[in-house]
Parts: sequence; structure tokens; C-alpha cells
Amino acid sequence: MRKLIASIVAAIIMVTGLGTTVFAAPEGDDGTYDMDYYGRFQGQDMEINVYNWGEYLSDGEDGLMDINAEFTELTGIKVNYLNYETNEAMYAKIKSGANSYDVIFPSDYMVSRLIGEGMIQELNYDNIPNMKYIDKSFLNPVYDPEQKYSIPYAWGRVGIIYNTTMVDYEVDSWDVLWDESLKGKILMFKNSRDAFGVALLKLGYDINTEDKEQLDEAAALLKEQKPLVQAYVMDQIFDKMQNNEAAAAVYYVGDYYIMSEVNEDLALYIPESTNLFVDAVCIPADAPNKEAAEMYINFLNEPQVAAENMEYICYSTPNTAAKELLEDETKNNEDLYPSAEELADDTAFVNLSEETNLYLDQLWTDILADEEGYNRWFMPAFLVVAVAAIIISFIVKKRKKSRDR
Repeated sequence: MRKLIASIVAAIIMVTGLGTTVFAAPEGDDGTYDMDYYGRFQGQDMEINVYNWGEYLSDGEDGLMDINAEFTELTGIKVNYLNYETNEAMYAKIKSGANSYDVIFPSDYMVSRLIGEGMIQELNYDNIPNMKYIDKSFLNPVYDPEQKYSIPYAWGRVGIIYNTTMVDYEVDSWDVLWDESLKGKILMFKNSRDAFGVALLKLGYDINTEDKEQLDEAAALLKEQKPLVQAYVMDQIFDKMQNNEAAAAVYYVGDYYIMSEVNEDLALYIPESTNLFVDAVCIPADAPNKEAAEMYINFLNEPQVAAENMEYICYSTPNTAAKELLEDETKNNEDLYPSAEELADDTAFVNLSEETNLYLDQLWTDILADEEGYNRWFMPAFLVVAVAAIIISFIVKKRKKSRDR
């Protein structure tokens, strides 16, 4: 999945004196970078701060493009690149105003929330000509109905990843995540929205419900599951599943293909009804370098850039020109590019009311309270014991010295 696209490698050449860089391009494209466009900030010591999910941008591994380095070489714009684990963590950081970012990658429902709270700004599509490559089916989504604030970056579904040497049956439902025989070997989402989404789907409820009784049922189900859970994870899932440290986990389908390259004992089950998500690219309201940020977003949608990026992250691309450049193994993979019929029962998250968001946060805090309570009790007790041990050790050593004298 992360193999270099051979046709792209063969086609990438520099054309000196013409102000263009040539690459493998889809039919109808002239295959060049527009250097009049990308060269505007050369020599200006421009920097942008990019805040993205972990493992979610090609960084040069396996011969694929180091996208940030390529962008800097092309434009002269330095990219300061940081990662977050959850939408909620990103939201909190942006909301606090402690740091300033130029580009962020929120998921669908979070885009809607950021729009509603005035935390992201409208895009100038004159600066993002590669918007023309975005599949029309991804335009004007419910989370950004006027297509003013976001450009789709990648999409996918949630599935169950399991180790066939530890799970001795074929997984065919959410129930494996509540299998008591797998106690201590189950990994669960670390963020509240995804975790509640799984519980609501298992209960047969809408993942966007605002019914408190249904949310209470989901919370009870997650509490029931908690004694079976080894850890609540995000990016930590890679090491744990690849190294046979866990038997079953719920995560994003694209990431299964990364893990399965390392551990061939892993298998994937995608429930008939699951979460269908879109991650987008946006610019925060206080971004200091909006035009450079729009140039970065445009670069992400250059066909060969987007294609190599998708080969690396193994998610599905909304960029039609990039999809044409993907290896057949990738673009014909029905897990990554399912039919409309297969997607019919899947549901995307939408932004919930402020009241429901607060209630969901309270329920999630309560679910994790036992663990946190344990930590609050354990750490002071541990420190007391440790200090006592040090004092006793010091006394013993002092007494020994006295006897020696």
C-alpha cells in the first residue's frame, strides 16, 4: 500500500528555464507546477504552522514524497508541523488561543462546530485552483453546506481490527469488543465521540442522537466494557496491534492496511452500519498567513502529491485526479472505495447541540472516573511510600556509617 507509484517516479523531472516542474498527470492536465503561483513567497522567510492528526501526511518513508519538504523547496515557505490525537484535543488547543495555526484538519462534525463558533475563516478559492479536482459528491456537505470553509482531505469508515491468532472465530459484529474471553486484550477509542458512536451502533441507535436516555444506555454499555479494555488509544494502536499486544481494536479502516503490512495475522471487519467520516482542511480564524496557508492546501491537492499522500496514509481520496494515479491494488480495494450501495447504511457524524456536547463530555468523564480516581489515589500513595523508602534507606546508611566509625 505504501509502495512508490512507479509511473510517477519515472515522470517526475525538472524542466530548467521554463519555470515549471513536470509530473505524471491525469489525462487533460498539462502536468506542471505553476511556478508563477508557487514562487510568490520565495525569499520572504515565510512560515506556516500546520496542525494535523498523527500518521496523516506522507513524510518520505518508503520512497514516497516528503510533502512538507517538497512544499518548502517549491515555495520557500517553511512548515512547522505538529500533531494531535483527537478532534477534541485540537478544538481545545485552538479555543484556548495559546497557539496560532495556519492549517488544521478537523473531521466533518468538528468543521461544523468550528464554523458555528467563528473559529475558522472562509477560503479564497482563487488561491486554491486545485479545488477543481475534488469529486462533486464531496461538495456542499452538511457540515459546510455553502462550501465556504473547508476542502475535503480524506475519507473513510470505522472498522474492527483483530488478531486471528488471538480471536479464534470470524468477527461479524461489534460484540467482539465486549467479549469477556478477550479481557485485557481489547483497545478502545480514546475520544468520546468515536467511543459513543460504537456503543450507539451496537445498540442500534443513531450515532447523532441527542436523546439523553439513549446516551445513558451507551454510557452504561461503555462502563460494562471498561473492565475488558487494555487501553483507550489513538495512535498507540499501531504499536500494540502490530506487536501482538492486543487482540481486537476499533479504528479507522485505512490504518488497518498500514498495520497489516507489519503483522500479517491481522484481519478487518467492517460492520454493515458504521461511521463514515470525512476529514477536511481548514484555516483558523486567527491564522497569521492565510494566503500561504491556501497555497499549502492547493499543494496538497496537486494530483501526484495527493496520490502519494493517499498511498502513504491508506485512506480514501476525494481528489479524482489523484485517484487515477493510484496503484490498481489501492483504487480497486472495496474496503477503501466501496460502492454507493455498501455505504447506504453508514452514517456521518454531525455537530451536536452545545447541551448535548456538554452532556456527552460529562458521561465520558464519568466512564473514565474510576481510572482517574485510581490514579489520583495511587500516585500520592506511591510518592508517600517512595519518600518513606528513601528516608529509611538514608537512616540505615547513616547508622551503618556510625557503626563503621
